[in-house]
Amino acid sequence: MSTRILRNKLADGREILFFQDADSPAAPLAEDHRPAEPRPTGGQLRFDRLTGEWGAVATHRQSRTHLPIAAECPLCPSAPGRPTEIPVAGYEVVVFENRFPSLGPALGAVAADPSQNFAEAASESALTAPAHGRCEVVVFSSEHNGSFAGLGPARARTVIDAWANRTSELAAREGIEQVFVFENRGEEIGVTMNHPHGQIYAYPFVTPHTVITSARAAQHQRETGRPLMGDVLAFERCSGERMVLESAHFSAFVPYAARWPIEVHIVPHRQVLGIDDLDEAERDDLAHIYPEVLRRIDGLYSTPTPYIAAWHQAPVNCEDRSAEWMHLEITSPRRAENKLKFLAGSEAAMGAFVGDVSAEETAERLRAATPAHEDGRR
Repeated sequence: MSTRILRNKLADGREILFFQDADSPAAPLAEDHRPAEPRPTGGQLRFDRLTGEWGAVATHRQSRTHLPIAAECPLCPSAPGRPTEIPVAGYEVVVFENRFPSLGPALGAVAADPSQNFAEAASESALTAPAHGRCEVVVFSSEHNGSFAGLGPARARTVIDAWANRTSELAAREGIEQVFVFENRGEEIGVTMNHPHGQIYAYPFVTPHTVITSARAAQHQRETGRPLMGDVLAFERCSGERMVLESAHFSAFVPYAARWPIEVHIVPHRQVLGIDDLDEAERDDLAHIYPEVLRRIDGLYSTPTPYIAAWHQAPVNCEDRSAEWMHLEITSPRRAENKLKFLAGSEAAMGAFVGDVSAEETAERLRAATPAHEDGRR
């Protein structure tokens, strides 16, 4: 398979990339004729000495587009008299730099723990850094309505190739320590645009969750000589009780200690560090099993289910690459037809989750679910 890639610049200098399905005719690029408005200045990183974590402050995001109607959607194709972020009359998959980024557009390194010098500096500047990095939007389709589950295998494969391309390119840029590919779906999750799309964050630090899971994986590798995710995968496949789907190259299961009412992990059978490490057969397989899992999740209820799909890839400069194993985690707070799980005292303050349903019950329901139609209905 050969996904074609075309590159261009938007009027304000942001990069835009067009990924074309392998079987589609080549399309000419169009220029963005909008006025070249200045890009927002970069945000700020602040270091929390209590947790040892960096967090971003990006006040310019308060003015970003919020749930526009289809006629005003900036992710739809441009039309005469209505230019959008995508200056073509039609497209397949598009990636462009976010107009309202949490990180970037400048690149550079960030200290892992600046608090070590705080006693000497005794100032806010010692705990502050520019919000270096890069934020990109990945638009799955030119159609305003729909979902990733309804793309079809060929288009899903093009999106996977786009994720792989961006993972590889962003990881090679100055100061990038982790590339995070994800999709927020549903207003209950907090999306600001309903057009089918996802995002990519290229962080100048390793995220707090990944610091924890990478340390666990490295410890397990030292003690057993085996990768932790490999043992987790074997544990779930041997049990079978929480398995949802299995293909030639991937297993989808509800993890034994699932935190969310709906939680499915999709794990490749071969140890890879990132999406860009998947071979042709694995990408083809993923383009089938991933949408099938999403359709089963949507089949649980009469309306589309909100979710977060998060790709957990190895940090760019991880110390023990033999311990890392890329996987996808799909989570949803929907615990019943008209009920959501909110993170209250124990979860929000202490990080100690209390499950509303068992992993085994969720897996059984997903196995029995009638996959939803492409628009998310039963």
